[in-house]
Parts: sequence; structure tokens; C-alpha cells
Amino acid sequence: MDINLNKQVAIVTGSSSGIGKGIAISLAKSGAIVIVNHSSEHSRAEAEETLKIISDNGGEGFIIQCDVSKEDQVLAMFQTTIDKYGTVDILINNAGLQQDAPFTEMTLAQWQKVIDVNLTGQFLCSREAIKEFLKRGMTDKSKALGKIINISSVHETIPWAGHANYASSKGALRMLMQTLAQEYGKQKIRVNNICPGAIQTPINKSAWDNKKSLDALMTLIPYDRIGQPEDIGNLAVFLASDYSDYITGASIYVDGGMTTLESFADNG
Repeated sequence: MDINLNKQVAIVTGSSSGIGKGIAISLAKSGAIVIVNHSSEHSRAEAEETLKIISDNGGEGFIIQCDVSKEDQVLAMFQTTIDKYGTVDILINNAGLQQDAPFTEMTLAQWQKVIDVNLTGQFLCSREAIKEFLKRGMTDKSKALGKIINISSVHETIPWAGHANYASSKGALRMLMQTLAQEYGKQKIRVNNICPGAIQTPINKSAWDNKKSLDALMTLIPYDRIGQPEDIGNLAVFLASDYSDYITGASIYVDGGMTTLESFADNG
């Protein structure tokens, strides 16, 4: 299956590293113009590395700094993109973080920070994307008016002790996605979630950077390997393309079978 995204403009939030970086590179290789988003000056060098990989592979992109939890910065990111490229065709809501703690020790600041980035950030970016889709109207680049792909988690379904803020943000993101798919389906706006399991990125390094941790992780994954950012990038390209034109309102799990709960395999 050869997918050509035909210079569609894609904003990928949190694409300076990890899953977002993998998605940005995959989209660019498939012909999209990619906005590489990073949240602070601290991550600028990583964003430049992502853009260099895109450029070295013949792709096109642009870097925009934006904290997606801040409304004024989100508005500025979309306006800058529209001023430079004319529109936005694809939004990948990837930016997210963890601030873990036992529930009785979790501070309001820890709760609020995760909700602000992982959920409010998706709301703000999706709102601006949908406004632009409706304003622009249909083009010959896609059968859909616009595509929104949220990077959720297996934890939109699987509870996660010690991570109440993170799991709650992902569970809520599923309902936001389904509501938007329902509300804007008639306008041919497609909205879906990708739900990664264990993907080898800096955010979960402690789970895979030594044999003992990796072996323990494999007891949760029937397919017996850790995922890679390109596993998510490949699905994002498909969901951004016309090959997936009848897919909306869906949560698609990319987890090596983690949601089958392998821990029950021998004693269920």
C-alpha cells in the first residue's frame, strides 16, 4: 500500500521526541508537510533534530514552539501555520506527560498539570483544527474535510495504580474523541484515537533499559516485543489517508496484545 499524503499540512504536537517524533517522520516520508511542535526552549534542539531527519529524507517541515495547555500559544501556532502554508489538513494530538504519585500523595498541581497538557491541550488544538477545517472547506487533497488523530494510551481502558491523573486524562480523551466524531461526522471530519502500549521512548526508559525490567514488561505483552515509534507512525499515516476514510470514532490499540491482559493467561 503506497500512501501519498500529497503535501497535506500536519501539525504534530510534542514531536521533538518519542512517539511524536516517529509520527512526524512517518508523515513526512509519506508526503505531508509537518509542523514539528515542541513546548519549550529546553526541547528546541530535539525539535531541530526531528526536522533535520525530515529534511534529509526529502521532506518538508517547520518548527513551532507551543505549550498546548496555553490557549494563546495554541492560537498562535495555528495562525502561524495557516499564514505559512494556507491551512491545516491533519492534526496529531500527541503532546502528553506523566507526573506519577500514589493517589493519597498526589498534589493538586500534579493532577492539574497532567490534565492541562493531556486533555485540555487536545481540546484546544482540536477546537482550532475543526474551526480551520470548516472555514477552509473541501479540497481535492482528501475525501475528508479534516483528520484529527489523538495519541491516547492503553490506559484509556486499563486502570493504572499510581497514575490516576494520567489514566483519567486518557479515559476522558476517548469520550472527547467519540463526541467530536459524532458531532462533526456529517461535515466529513474524521476523529480517532491511537492507543499505544509499551513503546520504547524516553518517557518509559526505566521499563526497558535493563534486562530485568524488560523481562518483566514482556510478561504483559503476548507479542513478546516492545513497540517502536514507527509502529505508531505507520498507523498515523494510514489514519491520515483516504484508505481509512470510513474509520472515525475509533480507538485503535497498538500494544502487542497488552489489552488482552496476558497476566490472566495461566490462571484465568
